[in-house]
Amino acid sequence: MTADSTLESRFERALASLRGLAVGDALGSQFFVPANYPLLKRRELPAGPWQWTDDTEMACSVLAVLAASGRIDQDRLARSFAEHHDFDRGYGPAVNRMLRLIREGGDWRELAAALFNGQGSWGNGSAMRIAPLGAWYADDPEQATHQAEISSYTTHQHREAVVGSMAVAAAAALAADPAGPPSPAALLDGVVALVPRSAVGAGLRRARDMLDYGDAGTVAAVLGCGRRTSAHDTVPFALWSAARGLGDYETAFWTTAQVGGDVDTTCAIVGGVIAGAPDGAPPAEWLARTEELPDWVPATAAR
Repeated sequence: MTADSTLESRFERALASLRGLAVGDALGSQFFVPANYPLLKRRELPAGPWQWTDDTEMACSVLAVLAASGRIDQDRLARSFAEHHDFDRGYGPAVNRMLRLIREGGDWRELAAALFNGQGSWGNGSAMRIAPLGAWYADDPEQATHQAEISSYTTHQHREAVVGSMAVAAAAALAADPAGPPSPAALLDGVVALVPRSAVGAGLRRARDMLDYGDAGTVAAVLGCGRRTSAHDTVPFALWSAARGLGDYETAFWTTAQVGGDVDTTCAIVGGVIAGAPDGAPPAEWLARTEELPDWVPATAAR
């Protein structure tokens, strides 16, 4: 076991990623408030505190399960999602209902599989929460994709949602390499190589081809930016922005947020990927304005 695969190192990387995810989520969500639209255009911060949404709440469960089990335990993860579910955090109607039924004793396997007439959800929910898992497995990106796949099935069983989760986890793992983050092209090439062929994968290949585009709005018009809240409409652009923004959290956030769409989710993904990497932390002022993580998030990993 190398120093970077110890539980302590894994936990520290994952917690850093979670904090970056929470800042992106909480700050991004402020720009759904009409009074803050002019601030976004000027890249100015709204007044704090900034409250995070379901993106962060679910990501907290991912870290809590990793800290307790050292891997994804699906039953424990589904139970954590249900027990910590706060209706007012912005969950979609289908997930709200499913988590309520799990709390009442329902089987997550049956409930998740039955969503959307048995097709499962292809939403971006399993991708938005998974970056801390990728940072946890920085020493093993292939395992990151495997564990992300397992985690997705607890709520999102459609192939595109699953692959979206795998892609974000792979990106976060590659970005958090203790030797230093890869180049933008190497990051996206690495992600493409780790995920199966899919609409998400096709979007990632287009994202790779657009890395030299300077206008994020044009890229978002091609790749999507979460307006449809589907994985394949969200993940490729978010990882394009994260790849170009490694080492510069602030610039990456504004680049991502200014194109609009599902801003809290795209910024949560970007923030989680970047913050798990060396020198990827968000500005201290942004952390200070962001709502604290819940007190049930562990301070260390179990031994």
